[in-house]
This record gives sequence, C-alpha cells and structure tokens, in this order.
Amino acid sequence: MEEKDKKNQKITNAAGAPTPSYEDSQTAGPHGPVLLQDGYLIEKLGHFNRERIPERVVHAKGSGAFGVFRVTADITRYCRAKLFSEIGKETKVLLRCSTVGGERGSADTVRDPRGFAVKFYTEDGNWDMVGNNTPVFFIKDAKKFPDFIHTQKRDPKTNCPDMTMAWDFWSLNPESLHQVMILMSDRGIPYSYRYMHGFGSHTYSMINDRNEVVWIKFHFLSNQGIKCFRNKDAVVMAGEDPNWCQRDLVKAIEDGNYPSWTLKIQVMTQEQAVNFRFNPFDVTKVWPHKEFPLMEVGVMTLNKIPDNYFATVEQAAFAPSNFVDGISYSPDKMLQGRLFAYQDAHRYRLGANFEMLPVNRPITEVNDYQRDGHMNCGDNGGSAPNYFPNSFDNSGVDPAYKIPAQKIDVAIADFYDRNKGEKDEDYYTQPGALYRDVMDDDRKQQLVDVLVLTMNQIGTEKRDEIIRRQLGIFEKADPGLAERVAKGLNFEYK
Repeated sequence: MEEKDKKNQKITNAAGAPTPSYEDSQTAGPHGPVLLQDGYLIEKLGHFNRERIPERVVHAKGSGAFGVFRVTADITRYCRAKLFSEIGKETKVLLRCSTVGGERGSADTVRDPRGFAVKFYTEDGNWDMVGNNTPVFFIKDAKKFPDFIHTQKRDPKTNCPDMTMAWDFWSLNPESLHQVMILMSDRGIPYSYRYMHGFGSHTYSMINDRNEVVWIKFHFLSNQGIKCFRNKDAVVMAGEDPNWCQRDLVKAIEDGNYPSWTLKIQVMTQEQAVNFRFNPFDVTKVWPHKEFPLMEVGVMTLNKIPDNYFATVEQAAFAPSNFVDGISYSPDKMLQGRLFAYQDAHRYRLGANFEMLPVNRPITEVNDYQRDGHMNCGDNGGSAPNYFPNSFDNSGVDPAYKIPAQKIDVAIADFYDRNKGEKDEDYYTQPGALYRDVMDDDRKQQLVDVLVLTMNQIGTEKRDEIIRRQLGIFEKADPGLAERVAKGLNFEYK
C-alpha cells in the first residue's frame, strides 16, 4: 500500500473492526472505573506487553540493509551455484552487521568483534554467509562456545562485564591468541560498518557441475577502505552517540553513498588439504595469501534501508546451515556446531516457523511437510498431505542436488583431534608473524597499550596467576611483545 493510500483510513483493531475511541478508555460514567469490556484497551495493553521478543544471545545489537550482489568474474570451474552462473548476474541480499557481546542497548563503538551476515535470496533458495569482520575466531570447537560467550557477558555476582573472566579464559586457551591479537589491535574497533571487511572465517566447500569439490574461504573486502577508532576516541563516541554505526549506515545509504564490498575467495584442493602443513579447517588460522591468492567473484552493494527495523533486521534469521546447491560445509569443528546452534536459536527466539517471516522467506516456492507450530502465517499446507511418501501428490527429491560424499583422510582426521600431532597445536606462529611482519611501530604500540589497559582490569584474587599465564603465551608468539606488555603492567614474570 502506498503512503497516500494510508491517509484518512479508519483506525481498526487487529481483527479489522473500526474502533470508536483510540485515546480514551471506556468507563462506568464520566469518572467511574475502567470497564474490562473495552476490548481495544485490553488489546493495546496486551500487545504492548508482548512487543519485545528475546534478543539474540550474541550479536544482539546490529544494523542491516538490503542490496544487490553482482557477479564480476567467472568461478563456474569451482562452483555450480546458480547465483554465480554468469558475469553480470544480480542477486538480492540482506546484510546485517553487529557487535557480539553487548545487549541491544549497548554502544556501537565497543571493542568487540563485528558480525557480518549476508542473506542471498537465490532462485535455489536462501544462502546465508554468516561470518565476522575477522578471518579467525577465538576457539575451534563448538563445545567451548557457551563458556567463551559467558566470559564476554556479565559476571554472575556483580552483573558487570569483567575482564578477569575474559583474560582467565584466554590464558587457559592458547588457541584464542590470534583473535585476541586482532581484537586488541588498531583494528579492534571499526569506525563504522562501512569501513570493515567481512569474512566467512570458516572453511567451506564448493562443488562444480562435475561434482568436483574444493575448499573455500570467503572474503568481503570493503571498497570504502579500512578505518578504525583509536581506543580513546571510541570511548568518547560511546558517550556522544552510542548508535553511531546504525546512524552512519542509514545516513550513507539515504544520501546515495552506497557502501560496497568485493567478494573474493581462496581455493584449496582436497589434495592440498591432505598434505598441508597445518589443519586447513582450523578457524583460528588463516590460509597464506601467497599460497592461496584471493580471486574476485563479485561486488555487493547496499542501496536500501529497511522501512521497518523490527520487521526486517530484528527478525532476520541467518543460519550457516542455509546452503544452496554448489556451496556446502567442511569438517571445521566450529562450523559443524554452528550448523545446529543457529537454527535452534531462531526457533527459540522467533518460533518454529521463523522462515515464514517475510525477511526470511525465500523467493522460491517452499514445498515441505512441516505443519503447525507458533506463528504459522501461511496456509499451513492447505488440504495437502502432511506426510511423505503418500499417494496424493507427485512430490519427490531431485538427485541432481546431492552433495558429493566427503572423503575424510586419516591425516585430516588426525588434524582436528586436539591430542594428536603438532600440526593442530601451533597457536603462536601466525600471531607472532602478525605482530612482527604486519604491524608497524604505531600499530604495535596501540596493541601493547590496549593489552596493558585491559589486563590491568583483572581482579586481584587471581591477577598474578592469570597475567603470568598470558605473558607466557605472548612470549611463545614473540618475546618482545611479552616484554613490552610485562613492562607496561610493571610485572615480573620470569
């Protein structure tokens, strides 16, 4: 309905009946008690009490916009997904960017990873690429995820965020070092969502029309460049405008300054994976660009802010398990856990039929035998059978969409057993190289300053134990880094 059609309309209740009074309750006489029979009053109050749905356990606060993905290079030799089928092809997308640990009312400019989730509305169904603004993550096994997130939330006793919990966990999990180094670096607080990259982080697979499988890493590189807050400036912005990133995205798009990202991929063959020097499915590590160069795929451009935030951004449900033909999973243990966890979280937060909500609904026809449940807003299958096989319809599966069986080589299987082999236990080489070879002097100093600032917030009870343990981890990555942090903390650890 266009805006002009909404004018001069009669106000109705939810059942469509016009209401004679919107602002005044029905009473017994001009000054008498309010009557329970005022159905519209009861409807308004009852709905108001239920306006808030559970917020996301993680990524609670975020911003979103619609846009388009346009293919600019041919990758059909690797992938048969229809959205990549020809140069120039366009697919509608929804991007949601978010902070991770804070609640919906938290500030946009906190030091926290940023979520980067893209929903592609393709002719083969929805594909969700659910990643972050960093190419690695803190942990590599989903069993640790609830514990890790607890350390990023509020202390059970004080109900305040507590760096003791965070550093205690990180110092007991050396695999987190790579992500911690990025989080505490000059790139730890993006200036806005437009000025950060997005990564699939995990290893995924692509399948071509000959059923050949390769392993893939996804990189969305900001065409606006990288711009980040220094720590002190981020603190000021959190007080001046805690919704800075949301406001920035809305203004940019409404001004016609459409942000864009170039999607690039890294490709590793199955043979390369078997013989590679470290576990290629370990999400705490990156693939070297010199060995696996970035290849361009296309450009994603955001061009429309949703008309209603709740209906779209808040109710948007992204799930790593939403693949389309030609794109699939890998043996990445963290990814395997997410394949279940995200769908389960949406069923709790939005209801069993969350995919029926307009923002989550695919552009293709849905034909399944799932029925009933909360918030079923379709025709519930009409009179068609709710079981399969049956004698009344001609539905069936299409073998052409079958995913090739993944050969799990013994060498690869050994990689992701944490008790076997050094290939899965080197948590220090890449963080050390990041510090020595990538960061200039200014970036190194920013990293040390933030490490000292946050580690100084560790509580007194276990302070020495936690700091000594974490300095030992830093030393394995780079002795100079450990020395500088220890000096900043005025701490003797040798």
